[in-house]
Amino acid sequence: MKKKFSQVESAAEEPRVLCIIQDTTNSKTVNERVTLNLPASTPLKRLFEDVASKVGYVNGTFDLMWGNGDNVIDTSPIDQNSDRTILDAGFEPGKKNFLHLTDKDGEQPRLMLESSATDDSAQDRFIGPLPREGSVGCSNDYVSQSYSYSSVLSKSETGYVGLVNQAMTCYLNSLLQTLFMTPEFRNALYKWEFEESEEDPVTSIPYQLQRLFVLLQTSKKRAIETTDVTRSFGWDSSEAWQQHDVQELCRVMFDALEQKWKQTEQADLINQLYQGKLKDYVRCLECGYEGWRIDTYLDIPLVIRPYGSSQAFASVEEALHAFIQPEILDGPNQYFCERCKKKCDARKGLRFLHFPYLLTLQLKRFDFDYTTMHRIKLNDRMTFPEELDMSVFIDVEDEKSPQTESCTDSGAENEGSCHSDQMSNDFSNDDGVDEGICLESNSAAERISKAGSEKSSLLYELFSVMVHSGSAAGGHYYACIKSFSDDQWYSFNDQHVSKITQEDIKKTYGGSSGSRGYYSSAFASSTNAYMLIYRLKDPTRNAKFLEANEYPEHIKQLVQKERELEEQEKRQREIERNTCKIKLFCMHPTKQIMMENKLEVHKDRTLKEAVEIAYKLMDLEEAVPLDCCRLVKYDEFHDYLERSYEGEEDTPMGLLLGGVKSTYMFDLLLETRRPDQIFQCYKPEVMVKVHVVDLKTESVAPPISVRAYLNQTVSEFKQLISKATNLPAETMRVVLERCYNDLRLLNVSSKTLKAEGFFRSNKVFIESSESLDRHVAYTDSHLWKLLDRHANTIRLYVSLPEQSPGPQFRRTVYQKSSGDSGNLDEACERVKAAVGNMKSVEAILEESTEKLKSLSLQQQQQEGDNGDSSKSTEASDFENIESPLNEIDSSASAENRELENQIQISDPENLQSEERSDSDVNNDRSTSSVDSDILSSSHSSDTLCNVDNAPLPLANGLDSHSITSSRRSKANQGKKETWDTAEEDSGTDSEYDESGKSRGEAQYMYFKAEPHAADEGSGEGQKWLMVHVDKRITLSAFKQHLEPFVGVPSSHFKVFRVYASNQEFESVRLNETLSSFSDDNKITIRLGRALKKGEYRVKVYQLLVNEPEPCKFLLDAVFAKGMTVRQSKEELLPQLREQCGLDLTIDRFRLRKKTWKNPGTVFLDYHIYEEDISISSNWEVFLEILDGAEKMKSMSQLAVLSKRWRPSEMKLDSFQEVVLESSSVEELKEKLSEISGIPLENIEFAKGRGTFPCDISILEIHQDLDWNPKVSTLNVWPLYICDDGAVIFYRDKSEELMELTDEQRNELMKKESSRLQKTGHRVTYSPRKEKALKIYLDGAPNKDLTQD
Repeated sequence: MKKKFSQVESAAEEPRVLCIIQDTTNSKTVNERVTLNLPASTPLKRLFEDVASKVGYVNGTFDLMWGNGDNVIDTSPIDQNSDRTILDAGFEPGKKNFLHLTDKDGEQPRLMLESSATDDSAQDRFIGPLPREGSVGCSNDYVSQSYSYSSVLSKSETGYVGLVNQAMTCYLNSLLQTLFMTPEFRNALYKWEFEESEEDPVTSIPYQLQRLFVLLQTSKKRAIETTDVTRSFGWDSSEAWQQHDVQELCRVMFDALEQKWKQTEQADLINQLYQGKLKDYVRCLECGYEGWRIDTYLDIPLVIRPYGSSQAFASVEEALHAFIQPEILDGPNQYFCERCKKKCDARKGLRFLHFPYLLTLQLKRFDFDYTTMHRIKLNDRMTFPEELDMSVFIDVEDEKSPQTESCTDSGAENEGSCHSDQMSNDFSNDDGVDEGICLESNSAAERISKAGSEKSSLLYELFSVMVHSGSAAGGHYYACIKSFSDDQWYSFNDQHVSKITQEDIKKTYGGSSGSRGYYSSAFASSTNAYMLIYRLKDPTRNAKFLEANEYPEHIKQLVQKERELEEQEKRQREIERNTCKIKLFCMHPTKQIMMENKLEVHKDRTLKEAVEIAYKLMDLEEAVPLDCCRLVKYDEFHDYLERSYEGEEDTPMGLLLGGVKSTYMFDLLLETRRPDQIFQCYKPEVMVKVHVVDLKTESVAPPISVRAYLNQTVSEFKQLISKATNLPAETMRVVLERCYNDLRLLNVSSKTLKAEGFFRSNKVFIESSESLDRHVAYTDSHLWKLLDRHANTIRLYVSLPEQSPGPQFRRTVYQKSSGDSGNLDEACERVKAAVGNMKSVEAILEESTEKLKSLSLQQQQQEGDNGDSSKSTEASDFENIESPLNEIDSSASAENRELENQIQISDPENLQSEERSDSDVNNDRSTSSVDSDILSSSHSSDTLCNVDNAPLPLANGLDSHSITSSRRSKANQGKKETWDTAEEDSGTDSEYDESGKSRGEAQYMYFKAEPHAADEGSGEGQKWLMVHVDKRITLSAFKQHLEPFVGVPSSHFKVFRVYASNQEFESVRLNETLSSFSDDNKITIRLGRALKKGEYRVKVYQLLVNEPEPCKFLLDAVFAKGMTVRQSKEELLPQLREQCGLDLTIDRFRLRKKTWKNPGTVFLDYHIYEEDISISSNWEVFLEILDGAEKMKSMSQLAVLSKRWRPSEMKLDSFQEVVLESSSVEELKEKLSEISGIPLENIEFAKGRGTFPCDISILEIHQDLDWNPKVSTLNVWPLYICDDGAVIFYRDKSEELMELTDEQRNELMKKESSRLQKTGHRVTYSPRKEKALKIYLDGAPNKDLTQD
């Protein structure tokens, strides 16, 4: 004992090795990854056995090799016959040991039970929870879906075949398996014979069911498809994605079968097996007269929880008793008795007259909650017995009633009717066939006798439980079915079939272990029984499944036919599994175009045979002889010939290609030659594209392809290139471009190409002139500069504004360079000189804006008419500013001044432009309203800066940081430095530095511009430039280079990048380069003063709180750092009047924070931008027109928007603003009481949810909102109202909710749904649109013959 204990102890202490094996073969549809945690003493032989068992391969038909983890020892296969331990073989305990499972000797691994072929599509479809082995898949029994796919490749060990889930067809699979496991249904179906001359087999539902059942009985596959059956229903592939109710499918499919089986022996099969009868009666309690009618049913719907009750029925028996429990009709519900000729109290109920041979019980787990207006699933526990005695539900004594005796068939026309909400009455009411108790023709004694015998033989046994797992919104069905052959229960879960026990059936009762109650359903398992099918225990009728020798002749033929098809399918799949599929390319010898196709060749075919197949595939019979073609290994991505296959014409393709794989890392090229040529031998070499550089013309020639060896020296490589280009090798300089902008001079002749970094595909530049440039340091040489420029130069097309100067200005600047296109440096220097002379302009502008600032402040003190006087002052002041172009050319200066004056006096309406910076689409107009004064500033405060470094706006217009934090929390804080303002203040994004020196002068970047002919459709008179520019240039320098062509300083025009669909985005970050641009991008230049340091472009929206669309765009404006809110309002006044037709006074409107569509902080007139209000680029603000005087005077106040809810009228009032002096809940209630007249003690309020205006359905507002939160202040949980703009709903708690009829509720629901969808707000109750389940008898959905 002690020895045994020590062995256990030592085993526990033994280190374990974690092995991760990746299947890299092509044997399966999906390559698995298997993890094994083995003791370190495990022999290698045992490792192979465990891997084979885990992945489902035959041991000895695969190799294991070290993978790409840390333990890469060598590339040879691990010896599978070795007795060494995995520790001795190099496996490391405590670490991940990566292995690759590969083909053995070019042959794919063989699958276990390979003779049992499977349908490929069964391998990759699995919908719904996968139960553990031996369990039924309840909610606690789910396991990971990363199961072994090898288990799908062979028939289940149970002997039963599963059904593939097409997508969401688990409900169909459950019903089909139940019907298949019903001997009476299967045998009757087999007896029906299909007449192909009378019907198309594709649309014949019984025939396709026959085929399916034959396959379920005889197939060697693990699972088979149901697509042929659904196609016979008239369904297309979209139906596979529709979830349906299994009971609904059962009714519709039975109806379709009845229609198809008319005039056949099976015409009444459904009724004989599934149809029962009941009596719907009303009996007068005064005279005993009874009116009744006979109804038929195919299933009995049992209520889980009675309407209005908090208790669920405990069992099926309890629910059945409730089903036949009569109700008393009294009071207003009294029944008019034909015999008494008056309204009397009566008893109304149902009686079972006949139970079917196969009894179907539907547990009504799906219900509708009228409180939440949502569909729900009842998961309450309801037990059901394995044997159900139905005799207790037929009341024989009741049949002795003389009143019933005297009742005639005419009584069926009386008021009694079936409970339409409980019964499935969609089938024939024909009473002619009745195998149960017939009350109409026999005497009372006979009826009693027959009823007695019926009662004694009404014992049913359970054989099918259809289980639903999920919610009312969707879920998964599977079936638990007892086989009548061996009385064993099985779980049929789509393609998975497994044995289960009686205990597993009990798990489908539903509910939880606790006591039953109203809320027990919410916490119960969502996996529970939904449909139960019982079979009558009657030895005289209980059938067994037909044996093979008992099959009708037509079924025997069908079995043989399906077997042959399956064998053929297996052979075809075997061929597919052994077929190499690889991309094939060929340069057509006459058309000179590269053709592409897919070569499919069996792995045992030789290379010679593969060439013939490729030759025919590429259709080269008339272009070149077969012996002038060969296949070579090719890399299409790098356009590289890897190797040729000399002397391997008889080698199988499987060996040449490295086995059959799903994808190959290389391609094949069908190479051709002329009859007088010979094929070149390609060894594993590298492809080099050689570009010849000409320093004189500064040009780079197109590439020449050269093949080289990695072990060649640089000197040998130069000799090779010399032969290919006819250039001397002695003076040759070779530059290798290893990656983008990595240009390496190969100046060590003895180094190999491999040492220099050559790879499979390479690019080199060569230059062989005898110029002195060879002796200059490489990084200072003309060659390096030319190659560097070549790598970084892009071509852009620039559209100039129509108002730009004519060619005279450009001719002045470029008059010398126009004669010599190569002398670009001189031309660029002239541009730089022009830019340098702009410094005086900036100085003049600063002086001018200081004057404007002082004038504006004086005007404020005088409280005069700000608009007109400021305009005239600005105009007169600006007349003294000289044009910056005077120093370049006087004639051009006069022309430009005339241009500037023209733009200044133009009608502003003709110059408007709704621009969008980086986030918004630009409209096609020339200048912006805020830029109509091109060379002047209309701001009263002009400490200007750029916003070019501001963060990109987020989706929905939000900035990447809060525009203003809580006003109350930062009332007395200093300036908050953000990423925007900190960098902007440092001047790093300004067009000119502090000294006024242009940053474009710091480093020379290549720039060349020339006129370009306009494209068609680009507009007449449109001027275009084709610009070649170094993409490392900054936007600031790029704009300065464009100045001579635009005709105004770079600070007075804007650059817009044109994207697809002609969308335009303004580029404003001056310190960013053009690296995001690429060749042939288009740029539009628009006149208008660009933002300066401290300025921000702002979008102004009008806030309309009581309009359907509360957010309306008004205009673009420019606010500046240091400006007060009042100053910005003053500047907005004339723009609002001219552009929007809003004639306002400064005290009649306010500005406030805008976050998406939500109104926020109210900006007070004395607030200063960037000190009290954080501001950023692409900022948005709300403008709100006031009804009266501004009530917001202090930052300690709080403005909320209130809306009254009137439950008795089912309506909401308009918004009213409430201004609070504090965050007190009591003050809020007082203010609400004051504006509404509701007594203070009756005020209840709730905070609105979502985006302003917090729309909510009036059907939900009364119970969905958190009314009357138990808090004393507004700034705590759950309200968190800390800023202006919060929405508050309030009501009178004494006001009763209007009672609605079902019609009113439905009408209101439609109106609310329409209203909320129009406003773009979420509709809480939006049930999934369900497609009606229909089966089309003619196989086409255009004719609906199904009775629903």
